[in-house]
Amino acid sequence: MFGLGTPELIVILAIAFLVFGGKKLPEIGAGLGKAITSFKRGIRDVEDEGKGIINDIPGVKEAAEVKQTMDQVKNLGNVLK
Repeated sequence: MFGLGTPELIVILAIAFLVFGGKKLPEIGAGLGKAITSFKRGIRDVEDEGKGIINDIPGVKEAAEVKQTMDQVKNLGNVLK
């Protein structure tokens, strides 16, 4: 995780505790968790939209089918060896 070990995380948490206090840390953690979840959802939505756009391009589905058939033929060739 970002090259941080246990000692580094403990120091970061201790500094955060000193700066924000014990009462604010749960609120900050909850807000940070919501922000990360929202960010991941946004990335997933962009990826899904990109895949949808790519699949709408003529010939992409056919090319994927051809690739799948080629892979099956290669696997069959490996089995027959």
